[in-house]
Amino acid sequence: MDAFYASVELLRYPQLKDLPVVIGGGRRAIHDALEALHAADRANTDPTEPEPPWDEAAQRAALKRIPLDAFARLSSYTGRGVITTATYAARQFGVGSAMGLMKAAKLCPQAILLPVDFEEYRKYSRQFKAIVTEIAPLMEDRGVDEVYIDFTEVPGGQREGGRVLARLIQKSIFEATGLTCSVGVAPNKLLAKMASEFNKPKGIAIVHESDLETLIWPLACRKINGIGPKADEKLKSFGIETIGELAQRDLAWLMQTFGQRTGAWLHDAAHGRDNRPVVLDSEPVSMSRETTFERDLHAVRDKAELGTVFTRLCEQVAADLQRKGYTGKTIGIKLRYDDFKSVTRDLTLDHTTADAKAIRHAAGLCLKRVDLTRRLRLLGVRVGALRKDSDAHSLEGNSALALVKYTQYAINLEANTDQLF
Repeated sequence: MDAFYASVELLRYPQLKDLPVVIGGGRRAIHDALEALHAADRANTDPTEPEPPWDEAAQRAALKRIPLDAFARLSSYTGRGVITTATYAARQFGVGSAMGLMKAAKLCPQAILLPVDFEEYRKYSRQFKAIVTEIAPLMEDRGVDEVYIDFTEVPGGQREGGRVLARLIQKSIFEATGLTCSVGVAPNKLLAKMASEFNKPKGIAIVHESDLETLIWPLACRKINGIGPKADEKLKSFGIETIGELAQRDLAWLMQTFGQRTGAWLHDAAHGRDNRPVVLDSEPVSMSRETTFERDLHAVRDKAELGTVFTRLCEQVAADLQRKGYTGKTIGIKLRYDDFKSVTRDLTLDHTTADAKAIRHAAGLCLKRVDLTRRLRLLGVRVGALRKDSDAHSLEGNSALALVKYTQYAINLEANTDQLF
């Protein structure tokens, strides 16, 4: 999908079309703008007439009426948040995903800052995937905004090398959701992923095996999905900057330099080889929620605020599990301190659960095993060892708390329990 989160937001705020918009801010500006609109509506209502409703539907409709000067601007942001995504208009200024908002503000101070709404994104994600499977049933789900499909046996799928089917998918998704996508067509997943980035937004790119030298080899090595910053830097240290230069390296040298497994993969990737099938039933290993704080928080001085965040994370993970039909046995926490060092702790229950209270209790026991005298930058909660709910025996009610392993260990732990949140 093209700038998926930002594109979903533009459906709610059409007045922001073609403007630089960044997703990752707070909700205060939107809340205040809605309150101002509500107050204006009430003031303009005939006193003899009933007051117009101000329910969810009315508020959603009012979003389209928020004036531009009421939106938060990146220039006024202070904190350590990061960008979730940005519109293409904002990307022209060098602003992109995972960039710090303060850094982005220097590049594009006039950008409009909107809050993140994952529930809305998941709703549209389900819609576009349902459309895809109606056209091409063999689909691999790769997250909220991306899929692989195998249309080898789809009637008409080979017309114009797949371009006809790609146009059908784009048209169907746009008509149903108002969202656009880009499609890469290739003999395998590696090349299709790369091709999908060629002509964004609303692009279609077709790569045949014979196109390897002309379309793939001139690209930077980072364009290969799986080569990250560290691997790219190491490749550059050997004078390897393009995929073509990587392809010229001997297999034995790559295996000796990067290890047998990685070296062999690099050699295959540079030559456009990828035998991975389209996986139809991918089971998640774990589910987690985490948040980075606007300012460092302390377990004692900010106990109430941390407790609220901690409870919300546990409830969100539980809701994710229940919505997707999973339960889990291993409950864990993740902390990042003000010096950017991270720690994790987990414990395993006797039975699986998707209960928010049980998850919070177990995660709370994990907190007793970490240093809470230092200021915290990030907090996360994770549930692993997942099972489909139909195969599991979920914990219910307060009896869940009695089934935690290491409870006696946690009780005997010599910790200052008033620090826990």
